[in-house]
Amino acid sequence: MSALAGEPSAQRAVLAVDGGNSKTDIALVSADGTVLARGRGPGFTPHSIGPRAAVDTLARAVADLGVPLPPGTHTAACLAGADLAADELTLTSELLRRGVGATVKVVNDTFAVLRAGASRPWGVAVVCGAGVNAAGIAPDGRTARFPSLGRLTGDWGGGEHLGEEVLWHAVRAEDGRGPGTDLAAAAAAHFGRDRATDVAIAIHCGRIPRLELHGLVPVLLATAEYDAVAASIVERLTEEIHALGSVILDRLGLVEAEVVLGGGILAAGHRALTAAIRARYAATHPRATLVVLDVPPIVGAARLGLDHIGADDAAHARTTRLLSP
Repeated sequence: MSALAGEPSAQRAVLAVDGGNSKTDIALVSADGTVLARGRGPGFTPHSIGPRAAVDTLARAVADLGVPLPPGTHTAACLAGADLAADELTLTSELLRRGVGATVKVVNDTFAVLRAGASRPWGVAVVCGAGVNAAGIAPDGRTARFPSLGRLTGDWGGGEHLGEEVLWHAVRAEDGRGPGTDLAAAAAAHFGRDRATDVAIAIHCGRIPRLELHGLVPVLLATAEYDAVAASIVERLTEEIHALGSVILDRLGLVEAEVVLGGGILAAGHRALTAAIRARYAATHPRATLVVLDVPPIVGAARLGLDHIGADDAAHARTTRLLSP
């Protein structure tokens, strides 16, 4: 019989999965925190290719580890696209059907960021990478989060969205519908075009993949240091990052919790953006502690799995060290 949740077992392993939109990180970890194998697969995109196809891709990446899963392995899968309770149930069923773990716990990938960056198993995570999201866990186990389905559910921000905002303002500056901004020249130069309008047409015609809009985020942050239009976009981003975390803090009644900032945009630790976010939280939640994530989210998925099997603090510390750069 395999170990029960919360019961430590030297024979029970954890398969940790951090399935993001652009890539999927995988690690097989023993109960003492030793990393037995790790790998990387394509992005986890159930909303675009369907849950079955997405889990098929994940299962192939697990097989590519080249190491059989030990009996009783618990899978902690933190997945993009696990946005609703129904998504979690469907993805759990698909993983179990393929034998990806004897037991499986699927949560949204935001929870991996939280467990990776917080010093305790509870707190709040705010993610801004390909998209935006936030989630929190109270000390008593209560959770709070957002559906995070895009504009339909009130979301604003994320790499592609911010890139669209940059291009929107840049093109309007060129054709006279909007105020002048250095974003026009900067966006054109980033893609090696003469005009921002040329960039927009190239994206429309498929000559530039839409995903490459994410590359305009560093351009935006650099230009915001001296350009009013760019600064206004970054100001709105700051407001959103504050709103996401503060609502979760209030829903859960958390006062002294850690707020972990993760995702490619926030984890980059841009000085001015981070300082502005800290100032907003200090004004409304002065006893909250902001933490910029400095380890990969796969650490959080592994730690969630270790929590589940009742591993000790030494195992958590060992896994964090071995999975960090």
